[in-house]
Order: sequence, then structure tokens, then C-alpha cells
Amino acid sequence: MIKPSTIDDIKNAMDIVEVVGDFVTLKKSGSSYKALSPFTAEKTASFYVVPSKGIFKCFSSGKGGDAITFVMEVDGLSYVEALKYLANKYHIEIEEEIQTDEIQQAQNHRESLYIVLKFATEYFQDLLNSHEEGKSIGLSYFKERGFSEETIATFSLGYSLNIWDHFYQAAIKKGFSKEQLEEAGLIVSKEEKIYDRFRGRVIFPIHNVTGKAIAYGARILASDAAKNQPKYLNSPETELYSKGQVLYGLFQSKQHIRQKDNCYLVEGYTDVISLHQVGVNNVVSSSGTALTEDQVKLMRRYTQNVTVLYDGDAAGIRASFRGIDILLEGGLNVRAVSFPDGEDPDSYSRKLGATAFTHFLNEKVVDFIKFKTSLLIDNVKNDPIKKAGVVREIVESISKINDAIKRSVYLKECSDLLKISEGVLIAEQNKILIANNKNKQNQRSQDVQEPIFVPLEEEVLTVTDFVKIISYQEEESIRVLLNYADEIIHDTGDERLSLMNYFISESEEIVFSHPVYDRILRAMIERSKQSLPINLEYFLGVEDPEIQKTIIALSAPKYEISEFWKSKYHIEVPKEVDFIKDLTYSNILRLKFRVIQHLIDLENEKLKLANEEEVDQILDEISEMKQTEMQIAKILGNVTVK
Repeated sequence: MIKPSTIDDIKNAMDIVEVVGDFVTLKKSGSSYKALSPFTAEKTASFYVVPSKGIFKCFSSGKGGDAITFVMEVDGLSYVEALKYLANKYHIEIEEEIQTDEIQQAQNHRESLYIVLKFATEYFQDLLNSHEEGKSIGLSYFKERGFSEETIATFSLGYSLNIWDHFYQAAIKKGFSKEQLEEAGLIVSKEEKIYDRFRGRVIFPIHNVTGKAIAYGARILASDAAKNQPKYLNSPETELYSKGQVLYGLFQSKQHIRQKDNCYLVEGYTDVISLHQVGVNNVVSSSGTALTEDQVKLMRRYTQNVTVLYDGDAAGIRASFRGIDILLEGGLNVRAVSFPDGEDPDSYSRKLGATAFTHFLNEKVVDFIKFKTSLLIDNVKNDPIKKAGVVREIVESISKINDAIKRSVYLKECSDLLKISEGVLIAEQNKILIANNKNKQNQRSQDVQEPIFVPLEEEVLTVTDFVKIISYQEEESIRVLLNYADEIIHDTGDERLSLMNYFISESEEIVFSHPVYDRILRAMIERSKQSLPINLEYFLGVEDPEIQKTIIALSAPKYEISEFWKSKYHIEVPKEVDFIKDLTYSNILRLKFRVIQHLIDLENEKLKLANEEEVDQILDEISEMKQTEMQIAKILGNVTVK
């Protein structure tokens, strides 16, 4: 276990804007930062980072928390794994407490797999650089492809000896178990025989976005060994690795993608490495698999612009057009480059060299409409039926775009290229959109989804729905206290009154009906009694997920007043803190007002079932409560009508 002092050092060092900025492209928005959600495929930014509070809030998914929570959510890490990632980022030495045998055995299962894979990666690297077979076969292969020592180290390339169980024996001696090695996908156990999965191959480690090895791709080299074996062999899917959720090279390329605001998408491992070798560093690979929505979401964290690099094989390109549609559905701007026949990004970059290859990419890039049209129209010739099919396929792709203005621009371009009336294309697009919407509605009606946490302020409340109205007032009280509880609202020198103390004195008889809000309020009151700060940091450390989720939702502002009101228009907009005492008093009165209304409502229900003896007592109670209601209404300026 990591020592509490080390955790404190990490929390003090981490900057949430810096941490989130490693994964998402943030844009300044007032005193906050915003971005498209890394968790959903939204089109309008609803992901906010609030530096002053050290938190993030994603309104489209409901996720929120501090920098540690963000790293956990965005890369599927455990709490300890996220701490270790942040410690490494900020160069903080991890100090761990001595653990009992029981605690060691109960350590996080995922962490043990990361340790196994780290050992394997270093083992394969050592064989590549130090063992005779590794140097003569593996290192020679990489050198022949023009990979420098720096590139080999950057991608942690390695080699596995052509021996049945060399790695297995080394790992067992190191203390790893057969079960761990098998779960990590490093060995195969079959008919009581155990052998290395990747023997006799060069190794391409696959990293997650935080840089940890989670799987491997391996290429066989020796021609005699290659008989009846696949050229490339990949790790099986494990607890850490799902091939449809990973992009090869993203860890090495993510900062370059953000800086250049463009991501090159290729097919293979060597394509990525060769492009890095010639200075094209903003490149990732789908690792030979069909592109998935999860991979598109990964790219969208860093840019909205993707350029697909296609091998010079027209038939293969046409077969992979579905990838363009997935990119368009994911809200990305898509362009493409195709290489001459028989060439791919790897071979052509080595043939041209850095300068000429970069020039080629810039000269040959076209938007997806021109690219797809030019390829499909070649097979049409003068066949009107085939041409109609091409038109329909291209309009299908355009309809994947969610932005209506972009669709309109692309339809105009398609009309010009294919010499077809724009009106006809629009009509066809509308038919497709209507059909797609019907399919989505049918799908939604069949799916049962878990509700996303939404603050009560976003619900539509009816006048008589007292339970929700009271909960809303309780929520608003918690929100104000969370942000301003320690603010001094009265200071005469002899007496200092905080907002929290003021709230307690004005609401002693109030008990919150919402269980989560009540737990938060009780914790606030207890901390106030102990003269401890009432702040976000405390509640983020509370081991109660409902409290954490609620606190994040109430502390992250969804909207901010533009700075231009003052700087450009010279209009002073008062801040909430300037009238916080009045706001708190008003909240307390409104809460009491709604509670009394609710009690009156309940007493009226009792009256319907009361006997003669009970009627007078109930009417007296209602009358008394009505008087209190009128008094509060008068203060609030309300008119009560019953």
C-alpha cells in the first residue's frame, strides 16, 4: 500500500489542467476549461475542468472527480495504478507500507498483470540487444528497415528466442506463476504442454495511453519457421487488453497529434514506426483490425481531424470504406491519401525519405468525398445502374455526418463531381436520415439503460411535487455551503461568523429528507463543530460514491458569465459570493416554506380519513402551519393561494 504521506505529495503536486490535458484537448472558457467528452461521442462540449477546485465534470456521462479519478476513468486504472502514474509524471518516489502476506495476496489483480507485462517487455528488449540470436535476427531486421536505436527504444521493440519455453522458464524463476503468465497472454498451455506464445519473433509492445505495456504484436522472420504459421501473431484479449479499444502508437504520438491537430491513421505496426522515423510523429494504427467506435473516441480526445493513409491497392481500399463511415459518425473530419500500387506507408516513406514523403502527404491529401468518388467512379464507366449505386453509397457516407452545414457542403461537392442535381442528392439524404432516425427510436425503445445522475436543478418540477421541490431546495443549500461554508459573513473584531455557523443557527429544526444531502449536511455540521475546513478536498476523500458523485455535480459550474461583460462592455455583474448571506437566508426560508406546504398537504390527506375526534386537532395543526406559511411567504414576497 502507498503511504498516506506519498499520496499527499502526489495530490499537492498534481495540476488537473495538466493531467487532463495529456488526454483531452482543453480550451479556456472563463475561469474553467472545456472539451468534448472523452467518455461519450458528443458533438457539443460538455466536459469541464475547474482548476480553482481541482475537479472535472462531464455532464454528458455524469462522471466527475479530481485528477486521480480522471486517470482512473479515462484509462480504466485502479486507484493505486492511477497514483503510480501520477507519481511517475511528477517524479515523486513511491513509498509503500510494509504489507502482511494476506494483503500481498489480496493485491489488485490488474496490477499484478501490469508487473508481469513490464517484466516481459524488458526481457524481450534485453534479448534483442544482448543475445546473439536477438542481435543477429531481430536487431538486424529492425536496422534493415532503417529504425534507429532511439526509435527502437521509443517503441520498446524486442525479440523472443526461437525456443519453446525460454521466456516461461525465466519468468517462473523470477517468481511469476503459470496462471499469471497465461492470463497475460504470454504463454500457451495445451495438453499438459507449456510453451511461449511469441517464440522466434520480433516483438512490438502495445501500450495504453499512460504508457504501460498491455499486449504484444509479434512478427515471425525465419522462413523455415514461418511454414504453417501466421506472419503476425497478437496477444489474446485479456483483462487489460481489448484490441478494439486500443490504438497502436497513441502513447508515443498523442502530444504530436494535439500539437498538429491531425492524426494519420495507418494499418500496421511498422507503418507507425517508419513514419516516426521520417518525422511524421502524429500517427496511430488500428493494428490490422476493423476500426471501432472506441478507437474513434480515442482519437477524438486529441483532434477532430483524421487523415487515413491507404495502401496502393484499390480493391483493399474499397473493402475498408466502412472505416470512413465510422470516423464520420464519430464526428471527425476525414481526409485520405492513397499510395502508388504496391506501396504502403512503411515502404514508401523509406523509399522517399523524410522531406519528399512529407511533401507527398501534403500534395496528395483530399477530403473523403473526392477520395471515395474517384475510386468508385472508375468502375462505373457508362453503366447508369452502377453509377446510381455509387451515388447512393456516397450519400450514405455523407448522412453519417451529424453537422447539417457540413452535410450541405459535401452534398454540393458531390453534386459537382458526379454531375447530379443537388436537389436529388438532398432528397436521397433525407430518406436515409428518416430511416436511420426510425431505427434509432426503435432501438432505444428496446434498450433498458441505467439512469445517468442528473442534478435536480435540471428536472422540470411541478408546483405540487413537494418531494422534488424540497429536494431541490436541500440541494441548493448544500451547493451554497459546499462553495462558501467557510466564508466570513460577519466580522466585528470580537465576533467572526462563518456562513456555515449562520446556516446552523437559522436551520436548527430542519432535517433534510434526501438521504445523500442529509449525510453531507451532517458531515458539514460535524466538521464545523471541530473547526475543520468544509471543502471539496474533504468530500472527494469520503468513501461514499453517492456523496462523491453529488459533490462533483454541485461544485462544477456548467455555465460561466463571459469575461467580456466587464472587459468589453464595462458591465459589472455581481458575483454570488457578494450576496451569499442573503442567498443562504432565502434558501432556508424557501426550504421551510416548502416543508410546511408539504406537511399541510399531508395533514389534508389525513383529514379525509379522520374520525370526528381527530378532525378538530388536525384542523388546528393545519391552521397553525398556515399562519407560519403566510409569515414566510410575506418575507419571501410570495402570495400563497390555496
